[in-house]
Order: sequence, then C-alpha cells, then structure tokens
Amino acid sequence: MSPRYRHPSARKGTTIVTAPPSGAAGRSRRRSISRTTAVSLSVVGALVAGSVLAGCSQQRDPDVYTVLNSSTDESFHRWDAKTLATCSEQLGIQIEQQSVPAAQLKTKALRMASSKSLPDVLQLDASEVPQFAEAGGLTPLREAGVSDENVSRSTIDFGSYKGEWYGAARSVNTLALFYNKDILDQAGIEVPTTWDEMREAAKALTEGKRYGIALSAGGAEDGVFQFTPFMWSNGGDETDLGSKNVAEALDYWKSLLSDGSLSKSTVNWTQADVNDQFMAGNAAMMINGPWQLETLNTDKDLHYGIATIPVPKAGEDSVAPMGGAVLTVANTGESEREKTAAKIINCMTSEKEELTYAINSGMVPANENAAKAWRAKFPELSAIADQVETARSRTAKVGDRWPTISLALQSAFQQALTGKAGSEAALDAAQRRATSGE
Repeated sequence: MSPRYRHPSARKGTTIVTAPPSGAAGRSRRRSISRTTAVSLSVVGALVAGSVLAGCSQQRDPDVYTVLNSSTDESFHRWDAKTLATCSEQLGIQIEQQSVPAAQLKTKALRMASSKSLPDVLQLDASEVPQFAEAGGLTPLREAGVSDENVSRSTIDFGSYKGEWYGAARSVNTLALFYNKDILDQAGIEVPTTWDEMREAAKALTEGKRYGIALSAGGAEDGVFQFTPFMWSNGGDETDLGSKNVAEALDYWKSLLSDGSLSKSTVNWTQADVNDQFMAGNAAMMINGPWQLETLNTDKDLHYGIATIPVPKAGEDSVAPMGGAVLTVANTGESEREKTAAKIINCMTSEKEELTYAINSGMVPANENAAKAWRAKFPELSAIADQVETARSRTAKVGDRWPTISLALQSAFQQALTGKAGSEAALDAAQRRATSGE
C-alpha cells in the first residue's frame, strides 16, 4: 500500500454523484476511467501549463462542481460521498465525486488538464503538490479563500511549496510500530523503544514460520516511505543519500535480514502485504500505518498494540513521514469557480467533518481542535498522534525533486538488501542518480 490510504482490493474507478439540494438543477457528468502509462515529470509541466495558458475551452456545467480523489475503497468512497452530500446541502450546489485508483490519479488529472477539464477540487498525495504547483496547475489556497484557522504550522507546511499553501489536509497519517500483544506477552518481551531493543526482540520472536518483524522494503514508494523513519531518526537526510547516517539506517535493515528476523520477501512487499503477514500471524511486529486499522479490526481475535517507531538511542525523537492526501484548488482560470472550490474545501475540512472522517478512517484530524477530541476518544491510538507531532513531509527539503530521490532510494534498497552491493556503495550510486536527475 502506498502512503495514501488505499485498500489493496480497490482496483476500479468509480463515480458517485451526490444528490443535489432541493430545487437545485444540474446534470451528471460521468466519465469512464481507464488504465494509462506513467507520465514523466516534464509532461506535468507541459500539459498543466498548456491548459492554464489556453484557458478552459471546454464548456463546464455551471451547476455541477467536481472533486477528483483516490477514494476507490468502498468505505472511503462512501465516507467522502456523505461529506460531499452535506457540503452540497450547505452550499446549495451539486458536487460530483470522481474516484480513481491512487496510482492513476496523477495521470487522470493530467488528461483532464490537457482537455481543459480540470476538476474544481483535486485531491493529491502531498508529495505530488510541488510538481503541480511548479507547473502552475494549482491556485494558492489563501488566495482562493480557504481558511487555515486551527491548522498547525507543520500541517500547512505539509501542503506547501516554496512558502505558498496549496494543499489542505483533512487528516494526516504516519507510520508506527504495531505489535501482537499475545505473542509478546507469551514471550515475556517488552515493547521495544530503541533499535537494539527491536533487533533483540525481533530475534527472540522469530520462530518457525513466524518472523519477528515485517516491513516493506519494496522497490516502490511504499519502501521509501518506510525507510524514512530510520533514515531521519538517525540524522540522515534525503539531500545527502551517501552519508554515513543513511548507510547506518540501511545497514540496520540488513541486520534484521541477516538475523533471520525479517523475511527476504520484504524487498517485494507492499505495506498491504506486510499487514497481511501480520494478520496471518507470520510476523510478531510490523511497521505500518493507520490506514490498516479497518482491516486489522475485522479480526476480533487479533489483539494488537501500537507504539512509536524505535529510535537509534533512548530519548531521541522518532521522526516519521507525514503522509496523506491534501485538497487543492485546480487553476481552471475561472476565479468564481475557484472561490466555490475553496468553499467546498472549507466545508470538507471543517472541525465537524474532519472529526467524523478521522473517527471512520483512523487518521489524525488536521484541525487541532478536532485532533484533541480524536485523541480523547481513541487513547489506544495515542502513539500515532505522538508520531504525527514529530513527523515531517518528504518534500519539505527537496520539493519537486522528491520523485527522483525516491526512485534512487528504491534502486539502492534492491541492490543492498539482495546482496548485490554494500549499503554505502548502493547509496553512493543513489546519490549520483538523484543529483543527475536520471
């Protein structure tokens, strides 16, 4: 599973049109969704900029506003539909929800940009905001009229690029350490808080077909997302992949493999695969995120706990990535529609709607008042809230260069964890690749 909240079984694009308020007119604009190939970053600028410069030549239905998101999972789609129905009623407009699989959302948005039919509200993974903002495809939120009241500085930074706020989060997520309470209790092992403790616990908990820990080190964004807590907590930085601190973090992963505490299949696992292994009893601990809670809670016999990710030395901060989607106002060239899009976002990110959404999803509300209420309601999830407080964005330091850096790290994982290269050599190569932009 990617850092977005996406259920692994979600494959097909779906569309829901919310019922218009009484007396409102409008017609549905359903579109077919198809699989497409990946689009290069240079094409992002060409298509989006071309759309903005040319203006919106395609006639829009003045009574229908569109929200494009990746909520293809039935639960998330239903929750969003309910929110949009509420916002439709409050604003006196008709809002259409269009959902496509997360991996296809950027390509879908680019297609819409090229045909001058961008949605009014575009949900993006926060890591994609710099690409669209740099290309001129987004309207600054404050300029459009989106409120930042009761939103923390870190959450605003999460959706910002070059000091401008483009993406409003309804909720945020991060990673944490999940552990099987029964297995740890039976083994008499305390929940680890440091790297040494986690390594020793993982070795002790490895037995038969059960590994001590599971994590995703696959050649995709999932693996990079899971590596960042180890890299950042050890003082490593994405601006210098060849540093000693980054190599030590990768060596730590290798030590779990050499101990036999981590399956060799980790290089192929997504975060959804990791969750499957944990639920099947094939791993006593795992690194994962709150998007798995709904699935985990379907097994009433599974007693799990959540803790912050262990750190190199006791007392240090556990720095994990802040993840999740943000709502953006697409630069359609129509100022009045953009102002209405801002009103839709204000409704979706209101304290009441955020709290409802967070209660359903297990994510942490972006609104600080809603977050306090959420923490009080779910004390068992306090570790996730604690982890969010020290979390940071993947793009904060490198902006739209993040995809290139991510690809370089993915290659390094495959080289180092399969024994084809040492950590330092693999990461030196990754730094050269990141610098060259290849």
